[in-house]
Amino acid sequence: MINLSSFIDFHASRTPERIAIVFGDAQISYAALARRVATTGGWLSERGIGEGDVVAVLMKNSAAFVEIAIAVGHIGAVFLPINFRLSADEVRYIVENSGAKLLIADQELASAAELVADTVLLDAAAQSDSTRLGPGAAPVPRVPRKPGDLYRLMYTSGTTDRPKGVMHSYENFYWKCSDHVVALGLNAGNRLLVTGPLYHVGAFDLPGMAVLWVGGMLCILRDFSAEAALAAIAGERLDCAWLAPVMTSAMLAAAPASGLDLTSLRWVIGGGERTPEVRIRSFGESFPKARYIDAYGLTETCSGDTLMEAGREIEKIGSVGRALAHVEIAIRDEQGRELPAGEPGEICLRGPKITRGYWNDPAKTEAAFYGDWFRSGDMGYLDADGFLFLTDRLKDMIISGGENIASSEVERVIFELPQVREVAVIGAPDERWGEKPVAFVVLEPGAALSLEALRSHCRTKLAAFKAPRDIVVRESLPRNPSGKILKRLLRDEFRS
Repeated sequence: MINLSSFIDFHASRTPERIAIVFGDAQISYAALARRVATTGGWLSERGIGEGDVVAVLMKNSAAFVEIAIAVGHIGAVFLPINFRLSADEVRYIVENSGAKLLIADQELASAAELVADTVLLDAAAQSDSTRLGPGAAPVPRVPRKPGDLYRLMYTSGTTDRPKGVMHSYENFYWKCSDHVVALGLNAGNRLLVTGPLYHVGAFDLPGMAVLWVGGMLCILRDFSAEAALAAIAGERLDCAWLAPVMTSAMLAAAPASGLDLTSLRWVIGGGERTPEVRIRSFGESFPKARYIDAYGLTETCSGDTLMEAGREIEKIGSVGRALAHVEIAIRDEQGRELPAGEPGEICLRGPKITRGYWNDPAKTEAAFYGDWFRSGDMGYLDADGFLFLTDRLKDMIISGGENIASSEVERVIFELPQVREVAVIGAPDERWGEKPVAFVVLEPGAALSLEALRSHCRTKLAAFKAPRDIVVRESLPRNPSGKILKRLLRDEFRS
């Protein structure tokens, strides 16, 4: 059996009192976690959930999030975490497209779940203990899974107008775990800060659940604040974390005045961007015994394909590190031919932790691969030592505060406005969020459109963070001879 509950039971039988999860005032041992998983699995079974059924969750971080994630696999079902910041329309689309039989949502997110008929809401008590969903439910044994069985669906913004369902098998997840254990030296002594959203591969996978795999501990914060994260590091003597760049910046700003002992921290994984040398040096000043690890990864690869090696940070400034043990990286041109070191092209990846494709979408799956090489849609190059450097994105993707925003998805919604004749959405630099969405629009003759009206319309169809932060009204948009909008020129215009 390779269910996630297998390694929970392993540690529960050998170190039952060891703490697996800290959430608020609760300290959950491995023995308690194993009981909760089996009991919550029993409750799901009583609701008619069985092998291969998709169970969606719309939840903020909590102990119950992890318990449900493991319990779904325990009974052979498929786990589907949904970004809790999405609109009700977006949530409904994902639930319907995936064929999910059940949506479990936090009570405070009920409005985002209102368009889904079969929904169960969790109150605060259930968020701390998933067995409160079904008092009296009987625990059930594991349903055996095989390496190629589907373990999770994750919907990611793409270059189309709707998100795609990335398929993760158990094989993908376990090879991911093994690579992170080797590269990071994970062991039962690790105490991981989990403050990024668990619906995201960064928080759940990098290294996330791999810490439980080796018998370590997760300290889960429901929401991020720099002060709470720093207090958790000091109070629980946490030694590792994954942080989105915006989180790192906030914690570096707050650390000097905190007066807290932060010397337990040994490393933080961040990246996905070219981290400036000043941030690396500032990180060392605030966390004197820790190092900042630049990384690169994708939802399609369960995250964490490259990691920067200790001692190479300044020498290889601008790099996101080298490929992990079971990941191959090649740089290819538009015809799929491999390029030599130093030449930029599309970053392509191969290995056992990479998705086999997109849910019920063979066309997009075929387009995403050169043979068995996954096409990331990102541009970069490898140096002579195999270190990866990012240069640009082929996808028109905006990354704001660690969240992916497909510009075409925002454009689709803006096009619904009768005032708009043409629109192009780009990502512009933002000091706090990394990037922010900006809309360039061509209006119909005599029409007017304010930023407030644009944002109000977008928020009725999209998550608030996807709504443009600025609007630029133009008489025309720049295009190439084939008619494609030249977003590079728009990005240059906004920066000038």
